[in-house]
Amino acid sequence: MQTAVIKVNGMTCGGCVRSVTRVLQAVQGVDSVNVSLERGEAALTYDPAKADIPQFRKVVEEAGFEAG
Repeated sequence: MQTAVIKVNGMTCGGCVRSVTRVLQAVQGVDSVNVSLERGEAALTYDPAKADIPQFRKVVEEAGFEAG
């Protein structure tokens, strides 16, 4: 397992946090997700053989947020 932190811009409330958490958890290979509204980031633990950071950024952006 590997860990990563990606910046997520555009979150304004708990609903945003839930949305980002949900789309990241749906990615195959993701083990855990911790999204922080205060820090504007998502910390993930994942299997690098099944998922990667560009994929995480893509699903976050498809959910309507900016990923950095």
